[in-house]
Amino acid sequence: MTHPAAIAKALIQQKGVVRSRELVDAGVARSQLSRLVAAGDLVRLARGVYTAPGATLAGVEEGVLVVAERIPEARLCLLTALRLHGLTTQAPFEVWVAIGNKDRPPRLDWPPLKVVRFSGEALTAGLESHAIGNRQVRVTSVAKTVADCFKFRSLVGLDVAIEALREALRARAASVDELWRYAAICRVTRIMRPYLEALA
Repeated sequence: MTHPAAIAKALIQQKGVVRSRELVDAGVARSQLSRLVAAGDLVRLARGVYTAPGATLAGVEEGVLVVAERIPEARLCLLTALRLHGLTTQAPFEVWVAIGNKDRPPRLDWPPLKVVRFSGEALTAGLESHAIGNRQVRVTSVAKTVADCFKFRSLVGLDVAIEALREALRARAASVDELWRYAAICRVTRIMRPYLEALA
């Protein structure tokens, strides 16, 4: 019979971060999970979410993986999206998640979430699928993220929005046409225009 620690290790090597349900399905009894954590064979990231000790995940990726596990429909946006795209020096301690105006905010004990409400096309446009570890997560595209930063400049800071625009153009991560398109969707064309014209 395979030892529970070996089962957990094999599953985590395959997926990076696993849910308790996946461990149970693989043959680890629920009662053994707390023993594996106490023995140092598992690390509990959040309720029902585990990884291996010494897992080499950056802080933002660790949090994003937990969000991907616990909230599969999550849309990562703003500072988290900027970080994943490599367009900011900011290191957000919260995972920024977009939800609809009438959606119930998700709740996690860890990582802390920053929930931002969007409506209509601003919620659904510009989503991409990104691989983090061995999971797929939905993240706003570079151009949409920049436009969102201008839309929510009171939350992230105008300096962050300008830095994101500058870096997106410098790295050629978004075209001017894409930036104009998402500026229109987010209704920030007038606000972005002077910065885009100066930097483009």
